[in-house]
Amino acid sequence: MSGPRRCIATTDRGRAASIRARLDPYQGGRFHIRETDPRTTEGNRDVKITIAGAGIAGLAAARALALDGHGVRACEKSPEISEVGAGIQVSPNGYAVVKALGLADALDAVSIRAERVRLIDGPTGREVVGLDLRRRGGDAGWRFVHRARLIDLLKDGAEAAGVALETGAEIAPPPAGAALEGDDLLLGADGLKSRLRARVDEASKPFFTGQVAWRALLPDAGAAPEVEVHMGPGRHLVSYPLQGGLRNIVAVEERQGWAEEGWSHRDHPANLRGAFTGFSPRVKGWLDRIEDVHLWGLFRHRVADRWWSGHQALIGDAAHPTLPFLAQGANMALEDAWVLARALREGLLAEGLGRYQAERKARVTRVVDAATANARNYHLSSPLVRGVAHAGLRLIGMAAPDRLLGRFDWLYGHDVTRG
Repeated sequence: MSGPRRCIATTDRGRAASIRARLDPYQGGRFHIRETDPRTTEGNRDVKITIAGAGIAGLAAARALALDGHGVRACEKSPEISEVGAGIQVSPNGYAVVKALGLADALDAVSIRAERVRLIDGPTGREVVGLDLRRRGGDAGWRFVHRARLIDLLKDGAEAAGVALETGAEIAPPPAGAALEGDDLLLGADGLKSRLRARVDEASKPFFTGQVAWRALLPDAGAAPEVEVHMGPGRHLVSYPLQGGLRNIVAVEERQGWAEEGWSHRDHPANLRGAFTGFSPRVKGWLDRIEDVHLWGLFRHRVADRWWSGHQALIGDAAHPTLPFLAQGANMALEDAWVLARALREGLLAEGLGRYQAERKARVTRVVDAATANARNYHLSSPLVRGVAHAGLRLIGMAAPDRLLGRFDWLYGHDVTRG
């Protein structure tokens, strides 16, 4: 009898630990998560799957696939499964997947439900228009959550479903189309610098958008549960509260100076303050209190032409890195996970993977394009053009407030769990 399937480790950072965990009912701050699901039926095939990467896409897919009865292991190259990150927004389309995975209570416990979006003229601090999020999204709504808390609950959910997790183990991709030995499928959830993408499609060749972004957290207890978008010439800043009395800041500036892609690059807070000296006292007050900030360059990536080849497939940023201007990176990863699991319930593996690509590619491409366009709307440089645009938004906000959010019903109102 052969031994247990293992990831192929190409790094010695950390000791690989294979885990099959069973969670007790709520204790020590952890919520009980169902280990079985009515979707699991006797007719499901037991596909053996290895997932390269244990971020949002990898862990969500791991739970979804394990609940369908497949043998799943997730391999993370870092010594531990964690996420320093900052805040993210889970919109109604992403929340629908979290709920279908049986994790809605866990998310509700560590997040804040958003009530409003406020678009604000950055230099004057004057509100352009306010949108009541409670009027749309139904019971799902929008949630603000620290990325680390979302990773924690997805990890707990994967373990509870019987997923084997290994850390300190980076997958060495086998030849194109091949799974690892003893497996039926290798799933690349290894992010925007995916090693598996070069096997399935061609390696992504990103180009610098001429924009950089800073992210930071600062203490701010008692903040209203709303998103503030402060818009200005060639730059904008987005802020919202997180649990624990924190405020999340993401600030974007257009500039020619190149910055490396990725979230782990530290910058001096003075550089962030200098980029927003022309903004309102409210914004400058936040920035004056920031002590730790990270900077990354924003690069546009092509959505993969092929999402699968033979016994290999891509998910999340490995297939479609997305600019942050619609806050949809995590939500698209959650949608991918659900659609992939559903697609593999019937027929041959190749048929299921074909259905997965067919359902996801057009939607994700539309989201990526819409996110790119949104940046231009925030960064109007001409005072005349900006004044006319803001006046138009105010008029629509007074006469037909639902129209502004309604133009994104195709995005936020789409529920992949009902397909």
